[in-house]
Amino acid sequence: MLYHVAIDGRDYQLELSENQGRWSCRLHGRDLAVDVAVVGRNVLSLIIERQAYDIRRELTATNVQIWVGNEHYTAEVRDPRSLRSRRTRSAASDGAKKLVAAMPGKVVRLLVLENAEIDAGEGVLVMEAMKMQNELKSPKKGKVKKIFVSEGSAVNTGDVLVIVE
Repeated sequence: MLYHVAIDGRDYQLELSENQGRWSCRLHGRDLAVDVAVVGRNVLSLIIERQAYDIRRELTATNVQIWVGNEHYTAEVRDPRSLRSRRTRSAASDGAKKLVAAMPGKVVRLLVLENAEIDAGEGVLVMEAMKMQNELKSPKKGKVKKIFVSEGSAVNTGDVLVIVE
């Protein structure tokens, strides 16, 4: 996985990969010999090119504080997977979204009416499947555009239950 890391404002390109318990590391395209041992929670012991380092990490709301021995650094790691998920979450609020049955079951109770304003994560209906009742929640904040089921309806996997716009 390729990471973009800023240490005290200076940018680095770091590629890490793991193969059968062994890690390989490339920094700006240059291979580094790295051995890693987890000493404790947020504490690592690293040997990089035959030099030993004790690393301690503290997570804050905005960044990561790292101590290498007695030296202190502020780090920011930009993980491409994280960026993708942020884009996906923001795109989730665009356009109409369908609430779909994940498995066959029966609609036990409707919790909203058509044209009702609803928040993301708010309960829309209760469905019974495999003798368990599950509350299905709105995928986004918006308006309940259409309800395709009623209480007592049998549904199949993939059936559209509700559209939230």
